[in-house]
Amino acid sequence: MAYGFAGLIMTGALLMAIFLPPPFTVADRIAMILLGGAIAGVLHLLGRCRVKADEGGITVVNPLRVHRYEWPEVLAVTLVDGEPWAKLDFADGMTVGAMGLQGSEKERTVRQVRELAALIRERGEAEERP
Repeated sequence: MAYGFAGLIMTGALLMAIFLPPPFTVADRIAMILLGGAIAGVLHLLGRCRVKADEGGITVVNPLRVHRYEWPEVLAVTLVDGEPWAKLDFADGMTVGAMGLQGSEKERTVRQVRELAALIRERGEAEERP
C-alpha cells in the first residue's frame, strides 16, 4: 500500500508541476516535485518495515534501522491490544518495537505473533509460558 500511494503521489506531483498555470515559476514546479519526493520517501520508510525469522535468528527492519538478533537473545514477542505494533523482549532487559507487525492488522498480526512466539520457544532459550 505504501508504495502504491508513493507512486500515486509522485505521479500527482509531476502532473501538477507540468500543468501549473503561468503565475507559478520553475522554482514552484521544482518545489512541487521535491515535496512529492519527500512524501514518497517517508512512505518508503514505512513500507519497508518487516520482521523476518530464519534459522539464525530474527531480523527487524524498522523505518531507519535494521536490527539482527540471534534466537537465544529473544525472550518473547508481545502484542498488547491497542498498541500500534508488536514488541520483542530480550534477555538483557531491552525491548524493541517491531513495526512490521502492525497492531492495526488485527487477526493477521495476531497469527504472525503466535507463529513468531512458537519459533522463539522452539529455537530460543526462553522459558516455557503456560
